[in-house]
Amino acid sequence: MHRTKRNRADTAACSTVKNKERMIFMAVTTESYAGKIQRKLLKKQKVIEAASGRKKADLVLKNATFVNVFSNELTTCDIACANGLIVGLGDYDGVVEYDMMGKIVCPGFIDAHIHLESSLVSPKEFVRATLPHGTTTVITDPHEITNVMGTDGIDYMFQATEGLPIDVRFMLPSCVPATPMDESGANLDYRAIDSFYDYPRVQGLAEMMNAYGVIHNDKEVVSKIVAAQAHHKKIDGHAPGLLGKDLDTYIAAGVYSDHECSTMEDALEKLKRGQFIMIREGTAARNLEALAGLLTPQYAERCMFCTDDKHPNDLLEKGHIDYICREAINKYGADPILTVKVACHHAARYFLLNNRGAIAPGYLADFAIIDNFRNFNVEMVFKKGELYYNDGKLKDFPAPAIEEYLDERAHDTFHVRHLTKSDFEDVRQRGVIGMIPGEIVSTDNGYADHVDLQKDILKIAVVERHKNTGHIGLGYIQGYGLKSGAVATSISHDSHNIIVVGTNAEDMAFAANYIVENHGGIVVVDGGKVLASVVLEIAGIMSDEPLTKMNEELEAAKDAAFRLGVSRGIDPFMTLSFMALPVIPTLRITTRGVIDVNTQQYI
Repeated sequence: MHRTKRNRADTAACSTVKNKERMIFMAVTTESYAGKIQRKLLKKQKVIEAASGRKKADLVLKNATFVNVFSNELTTCDIACANGLIVGLGDYDGVVEYDMMGKIVCPGFIDAHIHLESSLVSPKEFVRATLPHGTTTVITDPHEITNVMGTDGIDYMFQATEGLPIDVRFMLPSCVPATPMDESGANLDYRAIDSFYDYPRVQGLAEMMNAYGVIHNDKEVVSKIVAAQAHHKKIDGHAPGLLGKDLDTYIAAGVYSDHECSTMEDALEKLKRGQFIMIREGTAARNLEALAGLLTPQYAERCMFCTDDKHPNDLLEKGHIDYICREAINKYGADPILTVKVACHHAARYFLLNNRGAIAPGYLADFAIIDNFRNFNVEMVFKKGELYYNDGKLKDFPAPAIEEYLDERAHDTFHVRHLTKSDFEDVRQRGVIGMIPGEIVSTDNGYADHVDLQKDILKIAVVERHKNTGHIGLGYIQGYGLKSGAVATSISHDSHNIIVVGTNAEDMAFAANYIVENHGGIVVVDGGKVLASVVLEIAGIMSDEPLTKMNEELEAAKDAAFRLGVSRGIDPFMTLSFMALPVIPTLRITTRGVIDVNTQQYI
């Protein structure tokens, strides 16, 4: 489609008009209370008739052996469904029947914390990838796109997820930007997001990454917590390594969960203080091995599964929440029934999604049918009683409509001057960020004033791309492994400026300019030539292309990066993207240089 560019004044004016139009539309189309009651009454009467057996159910899973999350056992009987709900367990007849003999029926799985944008594709494509793995609900934090587009990014994701066969629930971004030390496309206080709490799919306030701000009683930070509590919403946490009085302060402020635990010690410190622990197994951060000890009757009631960030290859090759279950059971010896509860029931209870996460009358007819606990292969998936996945085939569904204004806005997010070699030349001493394979935390590796390939010390830079400030933060990084050329990406958490690492200034400038010219993406260059690239035209972080195509391009880019020497123990792009997140210890880099996260000071 042809897209026209607007200036910033036009953009702001259009946003205001659109919001007013949306409010007027909602007012005009709101049904009367009596009409609403009558509509719901007819549905309820149908449910009652089917539950009583007086009328056939819409759907019956015959001879079903299912995970009973309430009695912690396998139960065998028919599961009857009507109007998208489970209506009875026993002996039922249905208009449509499926024999479940030899299979295990699980409640649909729930991802307790994910950024849909991390899949690099549109929400529809994400759903196409995850629904066949039994996921029927995800809790997303749209802070990636919100850091680029402000509240327009939230609206974009709401529209892009409306009516999809996976329920997409939202936690509102708490840190845009992540800290005052960062530069993003917006700066949102509690007032900017407050009206979104009235949206029916909003569950609360997303990961409060600015733990420093909470502990030190920053008025703007704490106001967001107070506002969320005023709306009776959940508040998720993000506090790796927080201990003692700092941890007590953070929790006392009202933060209920954490997904950043990488050791049992860290997890237990938080769990013993009442926090819920989201056991994360994603692409950049994989914590299941370290936290598998939580999957016991003693601790599991306070645990959920999440992926946080998932790249296309992981989704296609390994799976989603089903993969975590498979690994937990087979690799770490977790009890299968307890594991399934962690995969669905506990998240549903935590987020007050009281009609899902279990197989019982009145709950949503969301089912993941697996072959057995050992293989944990998902063979069929039902969403609200409708069969969406069976025999390796996924039922098609339309992409939600997105307002033209939001679509155009999402495809025009780069405001950067042309960059030159001199922008990346600097002989002053800069901090060296030490990368750790398999982790997104870093180490302080001292200082350097030049690239040293023998010591694996490379130049790293972050280029501000939202407001054409001209800010370019420079530093060094150790552990990336690159031997020649440069790698750049506009996925740089969470502000999504351009992050580039290289062996020389020429290739770094070339790579950064390539990203700008293509309105976002990933590129691997050497000697002024593009070896591989991925175009991400939606806010510079997602693509309109199918997931399979994106995966092919991304894997080709990874191969190119590895050929240039990038260490195979890291994801060349996702791990790099986290080096710009100034809330994860120890050293990070922003548009102003290398920062010590613990002190929030530039070094």
